[in-house]
Parts: sequence; C-alpha cells; structure tokens
Amino acid sequence: MWSKLKGSLCGCLVILKIIKHCQEFSPALVTGQLLGLDVGSVLEVTNCFPFPAREEDEEIEAEGANYQLEMMRCLREVNVDNNTVGWYQSTLFGSFQTVELIETFMNYQENIKRCVCIIYDPSRSNQGVLALKALKLSDSFMELYKSNNFTGEKLREKNLSWVDIFEEIPIKVSNSALISAFMTELEPDTPVTQCDYERLQLSTNPYLERNVEFLIECMDDLSMEQQKFQFYYRNLSRQQAQQQAWLQKRRSENMNRKAAGEEPLPEEDPSNPIFKPLPEPSRLDSFLITNQIANYCNQINGVAGQSFSRLYLMKALHEN
Repeated sequence: MWSKLKGSLCGCLVILKIIKHCQEFSPALVTGQLLGLDVGSVLEVTNCFPFPAREEDEEIEAEGANYQLEMMRCLREVNVDNNTVGWYQSTLFGSFQTVELIETFMNYQENIKRCVCIIYDPSRSNQGVLALKALKLSDSFMELYKSNNFTGEKLREKNLSWVDIFEEIPIKVSNSALISAFMTELEPDTPVTQCDYERLQLSTNPYLERNVEFLIECMDDLSMEQQKFQFYYRNLSRQQAQQQAWLQKRRSENMNRKAAGEEPLPEEDPSNPIFKPLPEPSRLDSFLITNQIANYCNQINGVAGQSFSRLYLMKALHEN
C-alpha cells in the first residue's frame, strides 16, 4: 500500500493555465493533463496542458490520444516535467460527482497509484471565491468499487458512507523566489483611494436560482433511487411470503408421507423460482446523488451567508 497523500503543491503557472482554459470555454466543460513529480507525501504539479474537445468518433478519439503523447514528448525534449500525476477538469455549479469521474480515476489508478483530479468551477469563481479543489478516491471505496458490490450488507461491513467516496487534498500554491520578487515589484506604491463598490453588489439571484434548480433535480433523482429500493423490498417481502407458504405446504405433505411410511421430500427446491435470490440494486448512484446534494447545500449556504453580510453592511452605510 502506497504512503498517504497529504497534499498537492501547485505552481502559479499551473493554476493560471487551468483557470484560463476553463474560463475561455465556459459554460462548456473542458479537461486537461496534470504533469509533475511524486515526492514523499506531496504531489508536485509543475505543468499542465489542455485536451482537445471530446468527440464521439473513434478516429477523433485516437487523434486525441496521439496529441497527448506528442505533447508529453515535446515537453520532455525541452526538459519540462512530463510525468503524469492526474488531470484537471471544469465543472458547472459544482456538479462533478458522477460515475464518469470515478471511472476515470480507476483508469488512472491502473498506471498511477497516486493521482489527483483538480476541479475548477468558473461559475463559483465569479462569486468572488477561487473554486479550486484537488480530489482523490478513498482507498476503502476503490476496493469496494473493484468488487462492484454496493449492497447494503457490504457497505455496512466496510463501514462506508456517502461522505467516504472522495477525499479532498489540500492545495498549496508555490512560486519561485524570482516570480515572488517580480510580483512584489508590480504592486502599486500608492494606496487605493477609490472605493470598490462592485464588491457590494447584492444581485446573487442567478447563481442561487441555478443551485436551487440543480438541487431540486437531485432530489427528484434521489426519490427515484428510493423507489427502486422500495420496489426491491416489496418483491423481497412477497418472495419470502411465498417461500413460507411453500415450506408449510411441503412440511404438511412430508407429515402425510411419513405417516404413510414414505420418504419425506426435501424442504428446499433450488429449481423453484421463488427460491432464486433477487438482485439488490446498487447504492452507488444514491451515494453520488447524496454527495451532490450536500455540495449544492454548502454552496447555497455560502452564497446566502455572503449576501446577508452585504445586506447588513449596506444597511449600515445607508444609516450613516
């Protein structure tokens, strides 16, 4: 088992390239490759490059793979770190908890034991927050995903809940001494004399509305998942009742056969359809939906809290 990943060290160039790529194509979703070094308990991300737009055509997908190999070859020739340490992708209103993300993680894990995915949300960043986070799958979830067994019994055995799917890795942005000195020179010498009233903008309705809309959709999806389990438990109860009725009938028949001096019949009949186990629905989708609901709620709470602070501040300014 590889050592615990404690953090991700990103250069400012990587952060700026990710933001630029995601902002230029927003609201379309984009993705790219992360390059760097795996040093101790820290994953150093030193460079990145964007992927071409995804297409369904197999020939175009092959061209995309060749593009990635060519980019890494070119970087190696100019003595730039070309070791793959993960990928980055954009998201819309934090809706990234999907099966596709998990499958991508598992594909990377086949060759890279310690990889991360950096998620950037341009819509959240427009609210004045750098919505950048690094994620990885938890070890316990990956073991369970490989077995493809997300039944209630297995989840209780592993003590796994919906909050244990992803692990957020702390991101530390690091600059070289030369870049830090240059940025210091760029700082204005004169203090700011003009107030920036744009920060007190009270209009957050579009962002809140979209989050609430997505939250309602997730609640509908979660309700559909619950209906699947209700249907499963109804069929399971019906099957158990049929099994009990069949056993009582067979035991009564065996009593009559025993009284007549005949051999009793077996009380189990695997060929009977009522004894075939019913497949339990997977709980993975419901876990992901619950994770997404929690994310939307956190975003709504954060934006609502900032809005209340602005309202109180504007009220104080008007009174003065």
